Amino acid sequence: MSPVARFLASLMRALATLGLYGEQHPTRQRAIATSFEELTLLLQTDPRLQFTFLMQEVIYGQNPVPELEGWDWAHRLAAAGLQRLEIDAGVALDEFTAFLNDVHARLSGVPADTATARPGRTAHIRVGAVGLRDSGRELATATALPTATVAYTLAEESDAVRWIHDEVETRATLPLLEAETVVRSLSVAMHGSGHVVVPLLQLKRFDQYTTTHSVNVAVLTMALAEALGFGARDVRAFGTAGLLHDLGKVRVPREILVKPGKLTDEERGVLNAHPVDGARIILEGDDQLGLAAAVAYEHHIMIDGTGYPRMHFRRDCHYASRVVHVCDVFDALRTDRPYRAAWEAERALQYIEERSGVEFDAEIANAFVGMMRRLECQVTPVEETGAAEPAETRAAGVHAPDASD
Repeated sequence: MSPVARFLASLMRALATLGLYGEQHPTRQRAIATSFEELTLLLQTDPRLQFTFLMQEVIYGQNPVPELEGWDWAHRLAAAGLQRLEIDAGVALDEFTAFLNDVHARLSGVPADTATARPGRTAHIRVGAVGLRDSGRELATATALPTATVAYTLAEESDAVRWIHDEVETRATLPLLEAETVVRSLSVAMHGSGHVVVPLLQLKRFDQYTTTHSVNVAVLTMALAEALGFGARDVRAFGTAGLLHDLGKVRVPREILVKPGKLTDEERGVLNAHPVDGARIILEGDDQLGLAAAVAYEHHIMIDGTGYPRMHFRRDCHYASRVVHVCDVFDALRTDRPYRAAWEAERALQYIEERSGVEFDAEIANAFVGMMRRLECQVTPVEETGAAEPAETRAAGVHAPDASD
């Protein structure tokens, strides 16, 4: 067991004893001391510990803790308002003990004893709810994390996606770890308030369409995968595929991407090569990303077999490709274009309903439409500041002039 998993396991054992034994009971004191020893050892290797508890997953820094996947305590802590926990070196035993008492009170539904919150005692422990503004849910003995009081902007995620695209274009290297980190961060943003929220970037600089679109498709894909009943690991795999589905556009010359007018047949052919190029880039970067490669290749193929690239023999696309295709088209329809404003959400959903069974998998399309209508008040626009719109947002789709490219 890793030092991180050992500490968290000891933390949960200590919390469990608080409900079973009195304050002076040796078993209780021993459990707290053991957990504090594990904490001290961990702080020797990392002077600032950062944990995120999301559903049944634990993230340490930017990386998951494999031993604790499916850990029930992660969900319990998140539900109690402890989605984010930071502990710095220098924390004292009495400070740690007061923190445990308050966590136990929160888990038990009992108001924390604010009498223990003396100034200076919690300088090394911070807790809060991820992605909330003015959450008001901080423990009495802890200082709120900055992320608990500052609006979630997705600025870092957008910058990371741009960097990934630049690395692929200039170094022919796919930074898989960074892509997976973006997906996990988006998942945190989606679940920060204790229920699913869909944070979608609003396009401000049209020359950054591909970045904004990639982030939005990843968010929509993860939300839809959850609505379809997939588990956390599959949801992340679908999210990574959604994030990388347009990666082949790094091979499309910029003059085509930012061309203000209609594309020529030759230019359209270059743009339409991006699914094949994307699949190749992904497989060359990591041969374990077969799902993402399949989605990159298939995300413009319709359920009736039309679209591009053309298949020599009719076959069904991967289920994940059909999921990403619906999300891809929806976000494209919701994007401003020179010749029209972005479609209203309901109009875009009606288009998906009308094309169900022809362009879109009927089951997936119906699930997406139902999900978006249920989550209408929980779709959060996130502005991205930014100048000419790339041609791929203007060029005609296979069946509808406003569909995705």
